Amino acid sequence: MPEDIRVGSLELRFLCSKHDTGGGLDMFEMTCPPDGRMPVPHYHRDWDETIYGLSGVVTFTVDGKIVEIGPGDTVFIRRGVVHGFDNRSTAAARCLCVLTPGVLGPEFFREMGAELGASTPPDPAKLRAIMERHGLIPAAPA
Repeated sequence: MPEDIRVGSLELRFLCSKHDTGGGLDMFEMTCPPDGRMPVPHYHRDWDETIYGLSGVVTFTVDGKIVEIGPGDTVFIRRGVVHGFDNRSTAAARCLCVLTPGVLGPEFFREMGAELGASTPPDPAKLRAIMERHGLIPAAPA
């Protein structure tokens, strides 16, 4: 059954997870509003990620290269490759995200959403700990 999760300004709709697929994959739609972004460039320790554009344009930076993902466009991000994204347009953008194998699940997004949605400002050390516990490794600042 789909699950909707808000992480800061991002909206995720989990379509299937490691729990549904026996660890085969995690798959979710992501809606990124104008000026929305992944706050911390990072890499994945244990999975690859494929992004498929559904509407609007999301700008990914993958291994230092800019990749614009619009409807029908794809990008494959191999584990260990630093990446991030932002929406530089004036319209919301949606994309389908597939993580293989499915080892992340919705738990990471629930935890990040709770920390970012708290009434107090988010604690960067807590955000980093959540990321690392789930296999997302923040990239060192440039």
